Order: sequence, then C-alpha cells, then structure tokens
Amino acid sequence: MFDNKTVIGKRRAEIYTAVKNALTEAKQQGLLDYQQLPDFAVEMPREAAHGDFAVNAAMLLSKQCRKPPRDIAKLIAEHIDFTGTEVEKMEIAGPGFINFRMREGWLGRVLCEIIAEGGRFGDSSLGGGQKVQVEFVSANPTGELHMGNARGAAIGDSLVNLLNMAGYVAEREFYVNDAGNQIEKFALTLEALYLQKLGEDAPFPEDGYHGADLPPLIDGLIAELGDKWQHIEPELRREYLAEYALKRKLQAIREALADFGVIYDVWFSERSLHDSGAIKQVVGELRAAGWLLDKDGAVWLDCERMGEEKPEVLIRANGLPTYFAADIAYHRNKFERGFNTVIDIWGADHHGHVARMKGAMEAIGYHREQLEVILMQFVRLYQNGELLKMSKRTGTYVTLQELIEEVGRDAARFLFVMRSADSLIDFDMDLAKSQSNDNPVYYVQYAHARICSILAAAGCDKQPQACQGELLTHASELALIRRLADFPDEVAYAAYHREPHRVAAYVLELAGMFHNFYAQCHCIVEDAELMRARLSLVKMVAKTIERGLGALGVSAPDKM
Repeated sequence: MFDNKTVIGKRRAEIYTAVKNALTEAKQQGLLDYQQLPDFAVEMPREAAHGDFAVNAAMLLSKQCRKPPRDIAKLIAEHIDFTGTEVEKMEIAGPGFINFRMREGWLGRVLCEIIAEGGRFGDSSLGGGQKVQVEFVSANPTGELHMGNARGAAIGDSLVNLLNMAGYVAEREFYVNDAGNQIEKFALTLEALYLQKLGEDAPFPEDGYHGADLPPLIDGLIAELGDKWQHIEPELRREYLAEYALKRKLQAIREALADFGVIYDVWFSERSLHDSGAIKQVVGELRAAGWLLDKDGAVWLDCERMGEEKPEVLIRANGLPTYFAADIAYHRNKFERGFNTVIDIWGADHHGHVARMKGAMEAIGYHREQLEVILMQFVRLYQNGELLKMSKRTGTYVTLQELIEEVGRDAARFLFVMRSADSLIDFDMDLAKSQSNDNPVYYVQYAHARICSILAAAGCDKQPQACQGELLTHASELALIRRLADFPDEVAYAAYHREPHRVAAYVLELAGMFHNFYAQCHCIVEDAELMRARLSLVKMVAKTIERGLGALGVSAPDKM
C-alpha cells in the first residue's frame, strides 16, 4: 500500500527487494519450496529496540514451506545481499521476525531528502491519478446546518484533501434535495407562514417544518413583495415560495460551509434527474435486465436477489418515483462522469440503505466495491458539563454558524476529525474554546507558533535549508526525524483507508515529540553547523504540522 518513491518508501523497497531476492535464490537452490511469494510487509517498528525496519516474510511462508519461521529467516540471512542499501545488519527475533538496522547517520540523510522535497513533502503517488468523488453533508435545504452536518463536512473535506495529496484526483459534491415530498411539505409550511403573517387564519401543516429561520425568511419576502402572492392560485403560490426559499436557503448553506472552509466542486440538483428523464431511463434499464417486480400498482426493485429481506419501491402506485429511484439514477450519473470510486458519507441512521444501494449499483452494471459508504456516528454536545439537547424538528439545535461563532473553525474541525467516523463524539464546547494543552488543536498550533518564535529569535525565515543532518544524534532529534519521515505514509494510509483521524493523531504526536525535543536540545547554539541542522529540523516540523493541519482544514498560526 505504501508508495516506494517516498523517502521511507525507498528504504522499504530496497529491503523488500533484498528479502525477495534472497528467498528466490534459496528456492532456486532447493532450500525452500513455495508456490507463491506472499505479500510480506516492511514495517518501521515503534520501539527502537526492534531495529529500524522489520519484515514478517518468514512467518508468512512457514505453512507453504513446511518449515519453522526461524529456519526460513536463517536462510534469508544466508542469501541476502545488502549492496546498494543503507542496511548495516539484520537480526532474527522472536518466532521468526527479521529486524534490520540501518547504517549510522541514515536518519540525518533522510532529513536532507525531506528538506529537498520542500513543499511537496507529504505527497505520494499511491492513487495513480484515479478519479474519486466524495459526496458529503447533502443536507435537505429546508433547515439550517447542524452539528452532525458539521462533522460530515469536516470529515468529507479532509478526506478529499488527503486523497489529492496521495495521488488521487478527488472532488467534493453536494447533492441538493430539491425535489420530492420534503419540498412539497416545505412549500406548504412556507405558504402557511406567509398567509398567517398577512393576517389569514391559515392552518399550519401537521408535519410542517418548525425551523426558527423560516419566519424571518418570510418577513423578508413580504418586505420585498408584500401580498403579491396572497391571492394567486395556491399551486403557483407554493411553487414560487419554494423557489424563493430554496434559493436563499442554499445560499445560506454555501456561505456557512465556506465559513467552515468547505468549497464544493459540484452542487448537483436532484430535480435535474427528474427533468432529464434519468430516473425513467434507469428504471427502464432495470426492467429490461429483469430486476423489477410489479405489485400493488407499484414498481419494486427485487432486492431479495441481492440478499436483502424484501423488495423496495422505485415507482409508487401514483406513478411518482421514490427517493431510492432518484438515488440510483444519481449514482449512475456519478460513474458516467468517469469516477473510478464514489464515496458517500452518511449518518449512521442510514445503515440499512447501504447494502441496497451497493446491490443497485451491481444491478446497473457496476461493481459494488466502486461505491463506498462511510457511516458517521452522531455528535453529543456538552457545555458547562451538561448535555445540550438538539432537535432539528423543533429548531432547538445548535447550527453550524453558531458553532463557528462560539468555538471557531479550527477547534471545531480538528475535534470533529480526531475520532474515526464510526465513533460517537462528545463535543465539549468549553474544551474547544480553552487555550490550554488539554485542547488538542491548541496543543498542535502552539507547537507551530513556538517554532516560529525560535526562528524569529534566530533571525531566520521558515524555509528549511540543506544541512549536515548527520550532526543530529540526540535521541529526541532522531525520534523526531524518524516520525517526520512517516508523514507521506500516514497521509497515504489515511487516504487509502478513508481515515482522516489518523492525520489528526499524527500531528498531535509530532507536536508532542517536538515539545520533548525542545526541552532537551537548544536550537540556538555556538556550533554554527549544529544550529543550522537543528533549525532546519524544526523548520521541517513546522512545515509538516502546517501541511497536516491544512489537510484537515485547520490553520497553523505563527503566534498564539
């Protein structure tokens, strides 16, 4: 999974090739008998006692070769050639792991290579230019964005950033639910509010929307147009009110997301699927392929053939398509635009829809693996130690805009992305606002600001310079370089496994390692070359923190 062109990837590739050649030679000499070489891993152990790199090849080959792993490891040791590598020696450990120790000063040389990469450090070619689309938030434009939407925005936007860093070509998309029952209900709600404000005794729909943002919107309409639509045919009035409100609601959503640092590449209208005939077309294709059932006047997708418990309605008895039918047409449209992989970020309450959608993709000719769904758990909001209740139906939830105003974009985004999507989040408003080391984003940003302060005291800029990396021999220096070198692989792993929280954990750890280094090593010293090397090291730490935070949509301030 790793890119063998990164600074650590090159060392991994060298060791992998050396082990592979040793195994091939042992097989050719009749000392090992295996049919297929397993895809063994070359890892960097977290504990220095286990060497700089470790390989599990002997463990994986034991069953095929009918030999104990240690015996296989010994054969590898007898046939391995370290020529052209930085490996100094290898050791057999435990039941058959092989640990490799690199030549003295190798981490100093790694630092020089990292510095040479400059602003590209962290990028990789893992994705190979594959096109990926990530659809997230896609909230109904009938209300305001809330905490759950904010978490989805932070995860989705960060994932796109990481995919692009890892060599994919990724886009952000917002699916605008501007058709169907919710829009009809929205129009009835707006009509009731409009007529009531003009003095009519208009009944409020039983299942209407109670958002606190709707009355001011109607006030604005009346201030602009007065009672112009009061005595118009109800159907035309509702159509106009819905169009008027949707335009302004979508603009408010765009602005709130932009304030949160999220700019979409595409805003896709559900209505366009109805107007273009795309839904009718995909239903026709499913019928031609034998996937549809006719029952009770409706048209159903035969989901039992996909292993599901029951069929699902695509066309209601009244002839109107369901949301599921539109969703199938929408996803086909995504693949027709050339995306290799489509990723949807949904709330955990949509888990029952995942298998049906994947099955539907297979039914229209795609592989179910091409559609990935990230299920996101809910957010519980705390303030002053108490759980704040949120109800979108009654308009008492905390909006995204209120969250940004209360705790700021940086704290909100970092705290939302710190945990994996499938983990429930307890969001502490007081912690998010605190300026202490207990606040994770403050802790990381403070490391960056502290480095900037060191550089200012040394009278130099933030640009790392070529240096004698071999001069850095202190344990805290070597540990910092080693963790720095992991950055491209951390980004690639996070992108490949769709786990932005790994990068949040990485920058948090890197910040901690810097603070530890700073407590033990002075950067401004009399030895000019040593000072140059240490300053270049901390400059790269600052740049890596900046890139890591930037991928998560968080700033790296020079001062705190």
